[in-house]
Amino acid sequence: MRAVLTVVGKDTVGILAKVSSICAEYNANVMDVTQTVMQDLFAMTMLIDINKLKIGFSEFSDKLKNAGSDMGLQIHVMHEDIFNSMHRI
Repeated sequence: MRAVLTVVGKDTVGILAKVSSICAEYNANVMDVTQTVMQDLFAMTMLIDINKLKIGFSEFSDKLKNAGSDMGLQIHVMHEDIFNSMHRI
């Protein structure tokens, strides 16, 4: 199982490190990542393997959302099946 993780917000030092460390803490493997900075806006998309998560998917999503809120970022995690279904139309 995989998930798509997106991060958007004001660019600051350590965003990638913080998000990656949360993924590592809960055993979500980062498979691919793309990021860009447009002026002072940071945008990142990650494809993560969630097969071996140490916690439930909703709890993992909440942890990332809360970390994002603490950093002034929007972090959203969507299961790959839902992502694919949304983009099939």
